[in-house]
Amino acid sequence: MKMTIKEKILSQLLAAKGEPVSGQKLADELNISRTMIWKYLKGLEEEGYVIEAVKKKGYVLQSIPDVVSKERISPYLTTSHLGQNIMYYPICDSTQNIAAEKAREGAPHGTLVITEEQTAGRGRLERSWDSTANKGVWMSVIIRPEISPHLAPQFTLVSAVAITKAIEDITGCVAEIKWPNDLLMNGKKVTGILTELQAEMDRVQSIIIGIGVNVNQEVEAFDVSIQSLATSLKIETGSEVNRPELVAKILYYLEKYSNIYIESGFEPIKLLWESYSCTIGKRIRASLLKETLEGVAIGITNEGVLQLQLDDGEIRGIYSADIHLVNKS
Repeated sequence: MKMTIKEKILSQLLAAKGEPVSGQKLADELNISRTMIWKYLKGLEEEGYVIEAVKKKGYVLQSIPDVVSKERISPYLTTSHLGQNIMYYPICDSTQNIAAEKAREGAPHGTLVITEEQTAGRGRLERSWDSTANKGVWMSVIIRPEISPHLAPQFTLVSAVAITKAIEDITGCVAEIKWPNDLLMNGKKVTGILTELQAEMDRVQSIIIGIGVNVNQEVEAFDVSIQSLATSLKIETGSEVNRPELVAKILYYLEKYSNIYIESGFEPIKLLWESYSCTIGKRIRASLLKETLEGVAIGITNEGVLQLQLDDGEIRGIYSADIHLVNKS
């Protein structure tokens, strides 16, 4: 990804870690005037960065805004494609809606749509998703894999593994995956995933992967009705989490595991998914459209279908359902 001049200036300020950066040195390296350096710095200040001018020494970055903008995410990126094109919105209705529209307009593979707050965030089955302003990661990624449409649903499971690994790297804590699209910590939901497909009969045009992570919320941020069901990384770890760094780490693992899936099939991902699962080996109740089944989840297939063994020994494949852990009476 080619960095803009403003991003290059910010990168140098961040790399200096509180030490002064010479304005003349910046001007010489970027081949622009000192006046232009000053204008770019003013632009950064308007975005919330606090920059101090130290006489005869240069500029010191005193504090950075708590936002998930392109400028904040880019220094942490280590991907080849994902996140190389970032569309940042301080507020929007739904990143999933915007990403779907941008995909239809030809946005490139790896495009990231990210926001501080969603006014109409949504999850699976069109359920609403509470997107607390400036406290979570609310984003959608456009990917354009060269695969058949029937291989697309597994990207929900690929994404779950990627996010779990990213959370583990950043916080040191391990989330559990609840089939098909939730991540839990201490039994409470911390992340939801929504994948949507744009395809023709024989090929995928794009897959939109929507990701919502509760990051720095306090308990009081959640409605009383869901406080027993929802949590955040901060609640679970006791520490604030660097959101831009978490975004970059999610993109790193999403790119890594997507490539593994495309090149080597689902089996390597399946093994990782099952190792993080809080569903496999447990007794569950699966609420389907026309019936409710109860039994033991014994695994998933290479198509991502949950295998449920009923009490009479019959094994049923579950393609879509609401899943609840139960204790056998």
